Amino acid sequence: MRRAVTAALALLLAATGACSGGGAESPPDDPAVLRVLAGSEIKDLEPLLAKAAGAAGVKVSLSYTGTLDGAEQVASGAADGRYDAVWFSSNRYLSLIDGATARLSTQTKIMVSPVVLGLTRAKARELHWDTGEVTWTDIAEAAAGHRFTFGMTNPASSNSGFSALVGVAAALSDAGEALDQAQITAVTPKLTGFFAAQTLTAGSSGWLADAFRRRADVDGLINYESVLLGLRSAGGEPLTLVYPADGVVTADYPLTLLASSPKKAQYGKLAAWLRTPAAQREIMTTTARRPIVPEVPPDARFGTAPLLELPFPNRRSAADALISAYLNKVRRPSRTLFVLDTSGSMEGDRIAALRAALATLTGADTSVSGRFSRFRDRETVTLLPFNTGTGPGSTFTVPEGDPAPVLARIRAYGDGLEAGGGTAIYDGLRAAYQTLGSEQDGGSFTSVVLMTDGENTDGSSYEDFAAFHRTLNTHVPTFVVLFGDSDVSEMRQVSDLTGGAVFDARQASLASAFKEIRGYQ
Repeated sequence: MRRAVTAALALLLAATGACSGGGAESPPDDPAVLRVLAGSEIKDLEPLLAKAAGAAGVKVSLSYTGTLDGAEQVASGAADGRYDAVWFSSNRYLSLIDGATARLSTQTKIMVSPVVLGLTRAKARELHWDTGEVTWTDIAEAAAGHRFTFGMTNPASSNSGFSALVGVAAALSDAGEALDQAQITAVTPKLTGFFAAQTLTAGSSGWLADAFRRRADVDGLINYESVLLGLRSAGGEPLTLVYPADGVVTADYPLTLLASSPKKAQYGKLAAWLRTPAAQREIMTTTARRPIVPEVPPDARFGTAPLLELPFPNRRSAADALISAYLNKVRRPSRTLFVLDTSGSMEGDRIAALRAALATLTGADTSVSGRFSRFRDRETVTLLPFNTGTGPGSTFTVPEGDPAPVLARIRAYGDGLEAGGGTAIYDGLRAAYQTLGSEQDGGSFTSVVLMTDGENTDGSSYEDFAAFHRTLNTHVPTFVVLFGDSDVSEMRQVSDLTGGAVFDARQASLASAFKEIRGYQ
């Protein structure tokens, strides 16, 4: 998964060969270190990679990014000179971007994990999917009939969600070949029925798994086999994994040398070591991913049935159209409340950064990741500023098909925000939950975003808010953005209390934190 705290700087532990967590900045170059830009799914390999210095003579530094952000960095050349290699769960999307393949050199597949459906044992028995053959069509019919619910990561921010979306669309289209835009349009009604059963979304596989453990009302997840094998339901039981007979999309985790890097020898040593039987067995044992080399047979957890691979879009325009259809037409809409600090300490550059971050979500960022992080068609957005007191706020609903006028109104509202007064964080947060409590649940993905640059100085306390929150029957998370002089400890308490996550904009930009949060909404 991609970590929620996005701006944690990479700490190169060269003495031990350990791997570093990543953020917005690349690690400094060192001839002895292979700098790898990685998807956060790779994070569970850090203990193994820490052994690479002694076993392979290669020290590794990992910096983490999202799938689309990473692909854009490579394709644009921004990764050249900053990193020596990239390591995503798949290079399929990256290979669709014009010019990207010219920036890649050697690719070495390291391990395998298909994207499948995991259900609670009781639900699998009820649907008779614990034995016998099941297809994506069977799953789609049950989903459209509201016979089960599931969670899945956002395909615009997580490769597991993107792979799941591609697999479902390919299977339901009956195309038998790579999807094109005409087939995506034709299959959209079936996808809408399928994703009517999705009641949980996330920006990363790890956060999705944590949320699922807390949610007894969600029957299963579509995710990597490796995640599902180690997961327990809210009731503490392991999941029943369903492998659709008509195919899956599989992650093969290619460690890929960048053409600009001079460290071909270090890359070769690391790639060869990772494919040794000992390393492959450790990968299988510790991460539940399948070994890639024939000398190491998969253990009994993986069964013996062969995996049929579903076709992947062969044009970037088709892949982007599929993601866009999912976000703006297929899945249930978002309901989002932004609780925004406009106290006196926000004066100057900070209020300007807030205005710019909101503008990013209205379409000002024209990059691929920017387009997919804008406020979506059918989404209802409330902007609720606070200082000494709360509000007044404004609510906007983005229409399907012609979002531009409403997005312009949201941008104008953000541009009009002014700084002044004290900081009543918990009055603002309480007002957000009270706003939601007065609304009818329209079956949306609902969340609160809290952005503050300081400590609470006015109004109610954290303890007051926690007591209020405990009276609510809600699964609505608060995603907290650390900015300026935020009280980190207390903000983490808010995140933990509400089942949210913390995003750090103190080193990176506020706009980048807002964009990352959009993957969870």
